[in-house]
Amino acid sequence: MPLSLHGIGVSRGYAIGKSFILQRGQPEVSEYSIPTALIEDEVQRFKEALSAGCHQLREIRRRIPPSVPVEIGEFIDTHLLMLEDAPLAEAPVKLIRSHQCNAEWALKLQRDLLVQAFEEIDDPYLRTRKDDVDHVVKRLQHILLSDDGFYPDLLPARLEGRIVIADDLTPADTILMQHQGAFAFVTEFGGPLSHTAILARSLRIPAVVGARNVRRYLMEEEEIVVDGSLGVVLGDLNQDLLAYYRLRRRQEQQARQALERIRREPAITRDGVEVALQANIELPEDAQAVRQEEAVGVGLYRTEFLYMNRQDAPDEEEHLASYRHVISTVGEDCPIIIRTADLGADKQVDGGRSSGPVATNPALGLRGVRLCLKDLEMFRAQLRAILRASAVGRVALMIPMLSNVQEVFQVLRLLEDCKRELLQRGQSYDQRMPVGGMVEVPAAALCADQLTRYLDFLSIGTNDLIQYTLAIDRLDDEVGYLYDPLHPAVLKLIAATIRAGRKANIPVAMCGEMAGDARYTRLLLGLGLTRFSMH
Repeated sequence: MPLSLHGIGVSRGYAIGKSFILQRGQPEVSEYSIPTALIEDEVQRFKEALSAGCHQLREIRRRIPPSVPVEIGEFIDTHLLMLEDAPLAEAPVKLIRSHQCNAEWALKLQRDLLVQAFEEIDDPYLRTRKDDVDHVVKRLQHILLSDDGFYPDLLPARLEGRIVIADDLTPADTILMQHQGAFAFVTEFGGPLSHTAILARSLRIPAVVGARNVRRYLMEEEEIVVDGSLGVVLGDLNQDLLAYYRLRRRQEQQARQALERIRREPAITRDGVEVALQANIELPEDAQAVRQEEAVGVGLYRTEFLYMNRQDAPDEEEHLASYRHVISTVGEDCPIIIRTADLGADKQVDGGRSSGPVATNPALGLRGVRLCLKDLEMFRAQLRAILRASAVGRVALMIPMLSNVQEVFQVLRLLEDCKRELLQRGQSYDQRMPVGGMVEVPAAALCADQLTRYLDFLSIGTNDLIQYTLAIDRLDDEVGYLYDPLHPAVLKLIAATIRAGRKANIPVAMCGEMAGDARYTRLLLGLGLTRFSMH
């Protein structure tokens, strides 16, 4: 009887091939004291490891084929920037000198501090960035420990047509695997918002993550099937199962070819309803992909990156420079919805977070618009920058984490104050700049008809809406199976929001992961949704 192992399908598609089990354990790190006379030698050893790590990543970056979309290389650039940034490039050096400890231990201490900070962030996407910290630190640790077997050049003869099975993979691993002809990958850890998962979707590599203990049940060179749509890995195959998945794979290839042919056609349903396909972006550099994919606009521009890895909050000019870059890249006529900072409840590391106790439950704490309304100086700087950006592009402002109408009133009053400030300065803005709100709290969905009286549009953030409605942490492996976009309670809240927008004659979009999942498209169209914004 076939063996069935379950995880999270993060990149749709079907793959059939021989398994390649990648054994790569965590490096063993011990603490030991460094004599005072040798401290600077230890610092130099750490700096040489940094240089070697950068060289490895640049070499991988160089080997990316020119035909690959430009945003693929940006995943490697993210890790390169982390190696050059102070939290990893400078902080361990200070720890080596202050603790008189070995470089590996200093790096471990700094890694623990960074991961703790990321774990306290409520935003699911940003919280998952702790994986990038782990990937970069693991690379440095193996270099410091002189483990020449780490990140080997996997020969094409070994990976061509194979399905890679591992505990976890970095974006660099994923790019190398795809370049060397691997069909798919399966990992024991990871989540749908990790950079590795996002990269797999961009490269169209079928992938399943979070398949615990998969390496215990599968053998090297065993023929297996990866179903990235259902998140299933199948072993001990029979001929009927192989025939079924070969057929599904052919059908999927034909469907992709058909979609590619209509890529530049207008998105209109058979009964004449026009559908807006928009993009979510995280960084200004993502704007180039918006043009390449020919999205009709940016439905969600997350601005949290401006506050990361710094002690001070970004000023108005920093915000404005970032927004202008996106506008110039996508074009002045392309609509861009800028979400004000949706920072979590952690207030110890990143810019824009005042000192205070860490919340017991960050998901229910001081985050999103709540935090902005508490730190008005920080919030006003961003509001002024968004207003000024509206003078040069089709910019709209979106408020995250709304739970009541009073928060809308407060933001609108602050906007009026900021408009008066800009008039006094002689700086222009769009007097009719739209202001909308995110529906990601059940209370906002239930009161959507009240919100529509004062807002110009709504956008449904399904990531949080599902999490809050079902009372589960979507990044917690123990309860991840409960994360269900099709739960009747979730669908009722989505439908209520769409009805409220239609009644008030204002647009309603969806910008959560559900919007980019083709399994739900027909259902959402049936509920009346016509604006989809996705990664």
